[in-house]
Amino acid sequence: MLPRPRIRSSLSGMAQSLLLCGSVVAGAAQAAETALIAPNAPTDLTARLEDSSAVLASRAGADVQDLLAAALSDYRTLVQVLYDAGHFAPVVTIRLDGREAAGIDPIQPPARIERIEITVTPGPAFTFGTAAVQPWPTASDSALPDGFASGAPASTGVLRDAANAGISAWRQAGHAKAALAGQTITADHRTAQLNARLKIHPGPQLRFGTLTVAGPSDVREEAIRAIAGFPHGEIYHPDDLSRSASRLRRTGSFASVAFREADRANPDGTLDITAQVQDMPPRRLTFGAEMSSTEGASVSASWMHRNLFGAAEKLRIEAKISGIGGSSDMDGRFAMRLDRPATLGPDDNLFYLVEAESLDQEHYTATEAMGGIGLRRVYSQRLSGEAVLGATSILAEDAFGKRRFKYAFANLRAEYDGRDSAQDPTSGRFLSASFTPFFGLEGSDPGARITMDARAYRGFGADDRIVLAGRAQLGSVIGPSHSGVSPTMLFFSGGGGSVRGHEYQSLGVPVAGSTAGGRGYLALSAEVRGRISDKISLVGFYDMAYVDADSIISSDSSSHAGAGLGLRYLVAGIGAIRVDLAYPVSGGSTDGAQIYIGIGQAF
Repeated sequence: MLPRPRIRSSLSGMAQSLLLCGSVVAGAAQAAETALIAPNAPTDLTARLEDSSAVLASRAGADVQDLLAAALSDYRTLVQVLYDAGHFAPVVTIRLDGREAAGIDPIQPPARIERIEITVTPGPAFTFGTAAVQPWPTASDSALPDGFASGAPASTGVLRDAANAGISAWRQAGHAKAALAGQTITADHRTAQLNARLKIHPGPQLRFGTLTVAGPSDVREEAIRAIAGFPHGEIYHPDDLSRSASRLRRTGSFASVAFREADRANPDGTLDITAQVQDMPPRRLTFGAEMSSTEGASVSASWMHRNLFGAAEKLRIEAKISGIGGSSDMDGRFAMRLDRPATLGPDDNLFYLVEAESLDQEHYTATEAMGGIGLRRVYSQRLSGEAVLGATSILAEDAFGKRRFKYAFANLRAEYDGRDSAQDPTSGRFLSASFTPFFGLEGSDPGARITMDARAYRGFGADDRIVLAGRAQLGSVIGPSHSGVSPTMLFFSGGGGSVRGHEYQSLGVPVAGSTAGGRGYLALSAEVRGRISDKISLVGFYDMAYVDADSIISSDSSSHAGAGLGLRYLVAGIGAIRVDLAYPVSGGSTDGAQIYIGIGQAF
């Protein structure tokens, strides 16, 4: 059993359970003069003791009964803090005007209390002697916590982690009702060792039974089951439940999703599950805006229905106007997309899309209409892919003249997101790649378009206050000649999405005194982000890009570069408000500084 702390009072049985943790809500003022002394304790442990003490947190004006109650609760709380830190032979004394608090009769307390003094002697830091969790499933890939081993520092936190690891290992082996059956814990004060043996009762291996849907929802119950992909009849595994819950959340139709296991298994060895769901509001209307000193302003709006036909179908309609007040005429875009979850399987979304866009850029104009049908598959929380079959018609005019292009195309796209945060990443990687073979109709040339966007992040210092971020963008059009492909498929550089400090799409390929997009493209960006407060960050950045008439970039490719400084202000629920001031470094631009304002990091 646990060692009993030496407390100079009659309360010798407190803090015996490893699984209890005291907590106190701290105030600011003190009703009496208070002090906590821990002469042999490390600084961080002393701070934890002070933060946990109800006496030190006593509010101004607290009466004697409140102070006495706080002192009595501190015995348990402070001992638990010491146990959590691995000190299993502590001495705690709490004196109220020189009298031990535990010896004061709460029925006849003193009339007033002038001073409360807490003295803590932590004793030695214990290490584990014996550290065992038994039994352990033979085919489990799980492991005990690294700290639960002979010779490692002992603490109640590690003991809790070890017990949870044992239960989790058996649950992953299909034993859903595994539980802690007993514990044998003894402390050897002569050697300062804690010997711990934890016993797990696995219970029988179970299979998934029936899924029941609870909670009022406008999504049909059979649709919820289909989307969840509940593995009825298969051996129980908690990860299967997590995947089912993730599939339901992914639809965007539900504000909350929770799976509750039945208290008892059925006689046939199955375990029933209840899915508790709560709907999101069915409709959402959003607005957005960005501004650049050269590209002008852009405004966008979208309307979405999360449950169009009662099976969590999502219809999204969006419109965008850009180039307002910019150096070129305004552009417009209208798009509709309907997603139908679990059409082919629980991880597959079938979708239909229609888009119409009018572009009036500096170097070309184009009007495009496109329609397609696609399938999106989610392989894991980080990896997903899409495949689209469609057709498009484009009327365009650029340096090569006015032409019409008609294509049937297939777009294959994969995305891996290993970032710790999509809004403000400090570590991890992101990779998106697409391959689009297109087939010419009515005389248009066939070919393929390849794009890639790779990003990496690395944080340094306390709480990752400094972050290095890098990005590489690659594009290539293979097959048709430079003049035989729609300008909407070619690549330009310049602006907030590529090289800051240069005008939007200012870099292309010279053609007969004009400029066309390139078949080859490479852009590189680097940022140093430094957080100076919880909400404000400063950013230094450098961007460069290459564009070529050929499909592959070479040393002769046209290039330009830009650099500058940025400010980020974090707004809860929105993300960082971004302001960048950039200057051209190379590439012949004479436009001077460019300002970019938006929401979220640049990449």
